Amino acid sequence: MATTLNLIGVHLLFERDDEILLGLRGSNAEFAPDTWHFPAGCCEHESIKQCAIREAREELGLRLEPEHLDLVHSVHLLDPDNPRPLLELVLRVRHWQGEPQLMEPDKCHKWAWWPRSALPEPIVPYAKAALEGIAAGSPYTELGWPDARPPSRHTALTTPKES
Repeated sequence: MATTLNLIGVHLLFERDDEILLGLRGSNAEFAPDTWHFPAGCCEHESIKQCAIREAREELGLRLEPEHLDLVHSVHLLDPDNPRPLLELVLRVRHWQGEPQLMEPDKCHKWAWWPRSALPEPIVPYAKAALEGIAAGSPYTELGWPDARPPSRHTALTTPKES
């Protein structure tokens, strides 16, 4: 079997009181048009934290420092519409400078704070899975893989044993 490299997505979890920041993706967006999602982007030739800092500046006009970013969840996704597996990393932002602004109106209609108990629909499925995993205390979720299971507090980064 040929080697297939995974794409790495970096997602920012901004929390304020019991609310999280989500953006409504644009109607012409290449991925998930008219769907709510984390501020996010693909990791280019940069570290994960540098990607997060760049995306916060480009999408929201916010300034972040690397010491205020914590990796809180990973989603390994096999999407039938994408030829490459995706590794989606969610970083909690503990502190930021500025207020979220709509910096890329061609890609995102608006940013809004949502209560965790009343998330908007439609929401990108792996973003919802990541939030559920975080709530369950799980660091990792698999979606779309043949043996994928929902996240639980005891989810580990190991392959299930055969019976």
